[in-house]
Amino acid sequence: MRLMAEANEESEHKGWCDTELSTNEQTRKEKTDSVERLHAEIDQLQASVAQLTEAIGELSKAVAELDAAMAKATKLRQEEKQTNTETIKDAQDAQTAVAQALVVLKEFYAKAGDATALVQRQPEIFDSAYKGMGSESGGVVGMLEVIQSDFARLESETEASEASAQNEYDTFMTDSKVDKASKSKDIEHKGAKKQDQEQALVTKGEDLEGTQKELDAALAYFDKLKPSCVDSGVTFEDRVGRRKEEIESLQEALRILNGEDIA
Repeated sequence: MRLMAEANEESEHKGWCDTELSTNEQTRKEKTDSVERLHAEIDQLQASVAQLTEAIGELSKAVAELDAAMAKATKLRQEEKQTNTETIKDAQDAQTAVAQALVVLKEFYAKAGDATALVQRQPEIFDSAYKGMGSESGGVVGMLEVIQSDFARLESETEASEASAQNEYDTFMTDSKVDKASKSKDIEHKGAKKQDQEQALVTKGEDLEGTQKELDAALAYFDKLKPSCVDSGVTFEDRVGRRKEEIESLQEALRILNGEDIA
């Protein structure tokens, strides 16, 4: 009766062990898979965050270089514009001054010519009235007219150069502003994405911590199950067989004691 009671008790324990081991094995598998998946997701997120950080840094550097280039170009343009403006004004003033000098000289030579025409009757060596050093003789007037033309050309060339420089500056500034706006928008988008992924990293980290604790608890429970359910040294089937033989032997001895087998 004791052996049969032990057999019943062991059979119940075997059923309990099978249920607990099966449940524990499923739990360990699920939690192990979850831990591995979370580790992979965290590694991927960390790599993405690192790439975004590097990209944002490069874009920020590029924006700073654009700002510096635009500031330098603006400073140079202002200085060049001031120089050109002064050059144009000086050329205009010089043309005005030369024009005024030409008027004075032409009037002077005209008057001088009239005067010499009166006094140059004798001797007859003078064939015509004195006309002075006018442009037709290549004198002072002619030289002043060349100077006036040079100043006019300087004004024209400086104005053309100023217009070209301003156009180049405007084009550069427009392109730079468009490029900066694009990079700034890219920084904004990457920054938002990075922030989302950093938050996801925190969440995944918390999930991993909780799942790892559950896996550790399942592993610890499996260690507790081993002594009575796994590492008993003798299989359940062997114990059942031995107990069955022992019970049958005792039943046979009981029959003998009861005289059932005595002829």
